[in-house]
Amino acid sequence: MKKRKLLVLAAAMALPCGLLAQKKGFDYKFYGQVRADVFYNSRTSSETVDGLFYMYPLDERPDADGKDLNDRGLGNFHMLYSRVGLDVAGPEIGRHIKPSAKLEVDFRGSGTTYSMIRIRHAYFNLDFQRGSSLLVGQTWHPLYGDVAPDILNLNMGAPYQPFSRAPQLRYRLDKQKFRLTAAALWQSQYTAVGPSSDVAGVTTTAKSHEYLKNGVVPEFYAGLDYKRSGLLAGVGVELFSMVPRTESLQTDATTGRQNVYRVDERITSLSYEAHVKYTHRDWLFAAKSVLGSNLTQTSTVGGYGITSIDERTGAQEYAPLRVSHTWVNVMYGKRWRGGIFAGYLKNLWATEELMQENGKSLLLGTGTNLDQLATATAELTYNLPNWKFGLEYSYCTAWYGTNDIRGKVTDTHSVDNHRLVLTALFQF
Repeated sequence: MKKRKLLVLAAAMALPCGLLAQKKGFDYKFYGQVRADVFYNSRTSSETVDGLFYMYPLDERPDADGKDLNDRGLGNFHMLYSRVGLDVAGPEIGRHIKPSAKLEVDFRGSGTTYSMIRIRHAYFNLDFQRGSSLLVGQTWHPLYGDVAPDILNLNMGAPYQPFSRAPQLRYRLDKQKFRLTAAALWQSQYTAVGPSSDVAGVTTTAKSHEYLKNGVVPEFYAGLDYKRSGLLAGVGVELFSMVPRTESLQTDATTGRQNVYRVDERITSLSYEAHVKYTHRDWLFAAKSVLGSNLTQTSTVGGYGITSIDERTGAQEYAPLRVSHTWVNVMYGKRWRGGIFAGYLKNLWATEELMQENGKSLLLGTGTNLDQLATATAELTYNLPNWKFGLEYSYCTAWYGTNDIRGKVTDTHSVDNHRLVLTALFQF
């Protein structure tokens, strides 16, 4: 019986190797990691994946005695960011096209569902002659791009750093020291915020890809990079147009009857970014600054406000909220590697005056009552072949207040969070 079990186990382990070896003209690279994360927060915070993906401390929430319900510590231990992947290089198409592909999954699930397989990257790429290429599939959003912080926290600098993987068509052209990137993007796991579809009005919000899908037009990005030995610097612009609602439920003031109206609504916004990364021997310096406009699909804060409402049909017009976010990261070392990360975010209000209800501006988004956010992080890792052990400490302060008629946050007060992360990582 024991011998039979060993034979079955050996066959199961040999099966992937057999599958990879059966295609001639293909090269395969199997890789992955097993990652353990222990974290502690001194305050209840905005987060996903049960706290592994940390954003910022939540505002005060007083109970009946005036005690802050969010002023409490919490922590946990997870293996959810373990992952496996496969890189494939295929035979040339004709004489001039080199195809390749990537498929990578982890086990963090989606939303509030954890410990389930989730696609991270799934794409094929066609490399043409003369430095051009076309990528089709899901990978990093261009606003995340090739410049991201080198830190232990799994948010990779969010909400200062745009964080998203998106289905896309991406064209790149490399000419000597310059690279042009153009992409059309859709949404899958990282989605925009809009009004909940099952509630009249806009009293609740939800994240959904429906807002982009109803708008038909994809998100667009164009960027230009300058490259030389150790240096990458560039700029980019992003266009996002979505439809918050396709119908409106209105109550007739005379009859009390509820009527459904078809509405034609759309909000379009532009965002801009600049980035730089420099590496020299054991040093890394990286920074990025984004002037964002309704970028909730990239794990940052912001959104939009309602500027007008049709009295009969309830059709609404909107204006985006502008948010400035900037980060800087400096790292040094190889086996012992340490460094710092600093991020700053500022609410720059809406482009137009907003409607108000009961003295509050009508806003949809995430962190719309955040005026400023600042984070300072220090970390130290010990690195061996295939192994990494790390400790990271992060201090974050958030300033909350009330929104005026332009969405500007006034009468602010601050809350703080101290975060510790311990990580052990085995890579193969």
